[in-house]
Order: sequence, then C-alpha cells, then structure tokens
Amino acid sequence: MRGPYLLDLEDKEKAKRVFESIGPDLAGLKLMLDKAHMHSIYLKEVKSPAANILKQQMLSLGGEAVVGRWAIDRSRDESDVLLLGTIKHYKALARKLAGQPWGLQALGDRLESLLETIDAKRTVCWEWPHHRLEIGKRTLIMGILNVTPDSFSDGGRYLDPGAACKRALEMVKEGADIIDVGGESTRPGAQPISAEEELDRVMPVLEVLARELPVPVSIDTYKAQTAREALRAGVHIINDVGGGKKDERIAAVAAEYGAPVIVMHNESRPSEDPPELIAGVIDDLAAGLEIYERAGVAADKTMVDPGIGFGKGPAGNLILLRNLRSFYTLGRPVLLGASRKSFIGAVLGTPVGERLEGSLAAAAWGVFKGAAVLRVHDVKETCRLVRMLEGIKHAGENR
Repeated sequence: MRGPYLLDLEDKEKAKRVFESIGPDLAGLKLMLDKAHMHSIYLKEVKSPAANILKQQMLSLGGEAVVGRWAIDRSRDESDVLLLGTIKHYKALARKLAGQPWGLQALGDRLESLLETIDAKRTVCWEWPHHRLEIGKRTLIMGILNVTPDSFSDGGRYLDPGAACKRALEMVKEGADIIDVGGESTRPGAQPISAEEELDRVMPVLEVLARELPVPVSIDTYKAQTAREALRAGVHIINDVGGGKKDERIAAVAAEYGAPVIVMHNESRPSEDPPELIAGVIDDLAAGLEIYERAGVAADKTMVDPGIGFGKGPAGNLILLRNLRSFYTLGRPVLLGASRKSFIGAVLGTPVGERLEGSLAAAAWGVFKGAAVLRVHDVKETCRLVRMLEGIKHAGENR
C-alpha cells in the first residue's frame, strides 16, 4: 500500500476524472461527486479486502470512499482508493482502523500524522549568528543569481564576480529575503561540470556575499564538495537540486555544519495522470528527506521543492502547480521555483525573455496555495505582487 496523499479536488470536473480512473460503480458517481469539496485523500495499491473495509467505515461515518468495482467482488487483488471526508471523519476513521488487518492499522497511524498537516500553519525559524528567517509567517522571496555561462535565462550575465555581487545587492534592495547562488546550469541538456569548476565560479562571489549581504545566502548545488566549501565560506543554506540522491554525501555535510536544506525533486516523472504524478513526486521527496534525517539533519531544518521543470513535461508542471497543497503532506515548508520556466512558454507561446506575466501568475498561485518561498529572477516585480496579495489577504485584521 502506498500513501496517503492529499489531493486538491476543488473542481468537480477534476474530481470526476480521478473517480473514473479508479473505476467505481457509475450509478453512485453523482452522489460521490457531491462530496468532493471535502478533503480528498488518495491511496494507491490497497488490498481489495482493505479497500472494502475503508468503503464501509467511511460510509458509516458519513464520508465516502471511491474504490474500484473489482474490489467489491475481489476479482482483482488491489484497488486505488480515494477517501472523501472532513477532518472529523478522518479522525474517527483512524480510531476505527486500530487493530484492523491488511495494513489498515498502520494506515490509521499515518492518517493521524497527515491530519496534523492539513490546513495547519507551517512555521519554522532558521537562525544564524547574524541572520534570521521566519518561514511560513509571510511569503519569502529567494533571488536567483546564476554565475554560469549557459543557464537558460541569464547565462553569462553574472560570470564576472563584480557583476554578480552588484546584482545580489540590487536584489536585496528590491526585497529579496535570500540570495541563491548557482555555478552549474541545471537546464535540460546542460553539460555537467566538476566540483572544481563549479567552485571556481561560485567561491569568489560567495566569499563576498556571505560576508557583506544583510540576508542569508544559499548555494544551489548537488555536490557535497561544493556544499562543504560554500558552508566553510559562511554560506547559510544548501539548496540541494539533486534531492539528496545525486551525491548522498551532501547530507553528511549539512549535518556537520548544522545547515538548513532545501530538498528539490529532480527525477524523471513524465506521467500526466495527476494522482500518479503527485504520488510519485511525494514518494521521491520523502526518500530524499529520509537521506537527510538518517545523516542527522533535523526535520525542522528541511524544506521541499517539487522541482517544477525537472523531469516533467509542460502538462506535468501545471499539474504539480495545481496541486501544490499536496506537498504539505510531507510536513515541511514548500518552495516554488517556476520563474521563467519552459512550461510558461508552452502555455503563452513566448520566449524566455517574455515570461514575466506567466512567472507572476505562477507566483500568485504559489501565494494562494501557501508556498513558503518563491524562487524568482524578477525580484522587484514579484515582491510587489506578494505585498499586494498579502495586503488583500490580511485586510481588516488589525481593526
């Protein structure tokens, strides 16, 4: 059994497509759709007897469970299950699953953990001797600084350390809360470089920024050697674009320095089936978080990034954006990095230099869905957008 996964099914048409993919009895489809506004929790590969028990228990509680029709007659061994209920329903279900067979008792325990994350305010504080980030209190802005010759958007613009430092200071003045420095392009088709070459690019910049910037600095890398040298120079955060898996030694480096880590999804997930894609990305991120936990990095020092643009097609990236709340099931703050990505060009039909509006639309969606951090190129415009949205959101609260 895999899951549970929180799905965002506010739109009945989207709910209907997920229902139909599971294969329920069509006669009850309308009745089940009427309950789709409740919290939707998806389970994969549930043994048919367990699916039957879940169906009966949810119905008895006033909720619903969508199961494959073959789970009823047990003509197949397994079925995916979509649970529909309120928090009250799920708390009662978790209690009823105690002592049940077919893995249901363990599911009850996982449900209780999940219930703690649904609609909860995820706040954490990352502190250093001279800096402090309150994550979750408001939407933070991470400014992108690529000191590379071949990044998809600004490759070559900031190779010179002086130009890079000037741009970093400019982004701070525009409102950036974090500056993210990368020395290797991660665009599709980019050629990997050695840690030595990466360090030659980033260290002259990091040594200045870590000392002089009034905000924390992160290193965008997947290499343990690069992360170690960056932290030694005073960098504050590891933005692990390898998700802990491209170089597992990086987790030990983070633990040694007590550094917070952003764990990004960076594996091929070409599926355009929403439940399958979301479940796969969540499982991959959970595995990356486990690598860091085993190394000794505290859970409250990790953040997750669903990796928009990495190993997914345009439709897949839109699905992940649409279901951004699903990643809260991991119990970590979520970073959204959609700025100027190719899926925006696919939707708008625009080249990389004309994706500001699309980037701002994705950023606004991230704010609405509770993203803790937005990683962006256009800092000034995004900061103004976020301030306006948060002004509307909190209007009247101080009266």
